Amino acid sequence: MTHAAAGRTVRVLVLGHTAEPGGAELALVRLCSALGAGFDVRVVLLADGPLVARLAMTGVHVSVLPADRDLVTASRGSVGAASWRDLRRVLAAARTVAGLCRAVRAVRPDVVHTTTLKTHVLGLVAGRLCGVPVVWYVHDRVADDYLPARAVRVLRWLARHGPRAVLANSRATAATLPGVRDLTVAYPGFAPEQALAVLPAPRGTGRAPVVGIVGRLGPTKGQLELVRAMPAVLDRHPDAVLRCVGAPVFGAEEYAREVVREARRLGVDGHVELTGFVADPAAALDELTVCVHASPVPEPFGQVVVEAVVRGVPVVATDAGGVPEILRDGDEPLGRLVPPGDVDALARAVVAVLDDVPAALAVARRAHAAALGRFDVATTARTVSAVWRRAARPRPARARRRTA
Repeated sequence: MTHAAAGRTVRVLVLGHTAEPGGAELALVRLCSALGAGFDVRVVLLADGPLVARLAMTGVHVSVLPADRDLVTASRGSVGAASWRDLRRVLAAARTVAGLCRAVRAVRPDVVHTTTLKTHVLGLVAGRLCGVPVVWYVHDRVADDYLPARAVRVLRWLARHGPRAVLANSRATAATLPGVRDLTVAYPGFAPEQALAVLPAPRGTGRAPVVGIVGRLGPTKGQLELVRAMPAVLDRHPDAVLRCVGAPVFGAEEYAREVVREARRLGVDGHVELTGFVADPAAALDELTVCVHASPVPEPFGQVVVEAVVRGVPVVATDAGGVPEILRDGDEPLGRLVPPGDVDALARAVVAVLDDVPAALAVARRAHAAALGRFDVATTARTVSAVWRRAARPRPARARRRTA
């Protein structure tokens, strides 16, 4: 393995397939903002969109290499599914790899860093063709309950044999990548402005309780499960309101309509608010009595859980994937954990918080103190930077003279 000299600037080319601000994409924005001196980061995205401006505001150079729309918008369920019969997608991937090779040769990076399942595959091919080491930052659990079995086999094999190093966004994600030799966990950290350094005194309990779920609307996020839990919550707390903060993206508009229909069918639609996109999730979190993470499938990490915890908001979340790494400190629970997809358990946990809000806030204060030292983006940046330096190839002497 080669090692970059500790004192020189490491040039990193980051590849992402979407410009929509999802979890991995926003984590990249925070990472770029937190990097110290010694790194020249360039970003190439395969689509245009809001992420371009957000990344540019961090000072990194961003360019868009437009890829075939079908390739960019294909669901994670189709990763690894292309075959000789799917000639159109194979040809689109080949054209995209050719474009990425041109970008790599133009930037001449020390490391290619990929951030999504699609760019892990496409960027690995481009990096190998150009002789540049590749680092994967895996934000998805590579497991049969999250991806098709064929995709799991392909991605695990590539992870073992392709990239120079692999970063995982949680221990749960890392556990789905057996046999990878250079594997480091780097939690997606929160930015300083997302956290309250000191929590305010608890607010009065005279207001109606607000049960909130924050994040994009989609079948893996659990808005439907939480709507189905609301009749039991309202039986105990009839003035409670469910607030779904976020908008449907990646083709989830029909799911959002299903959430509305289900609320109407259950007779709780008068207690359900869909806010759509909000520019300031921190302000939305501050208005919640309890933040619920209701994903019916194990999530790789659960960034919104961290965002709630560092605001001092009590949390109810699913006990699977990376979430327990946030809400457990040894044997001490830092929130209420329920089985994924268990609507009754979800309702009971929400009711328990609303029944004794002061006790829930006391737990939330312990969770806040634990999270400040574990999930800050400065720690993420140090971890990722160390992997980049370890993976970076040494530049030829002629190249060093030209860039000095």
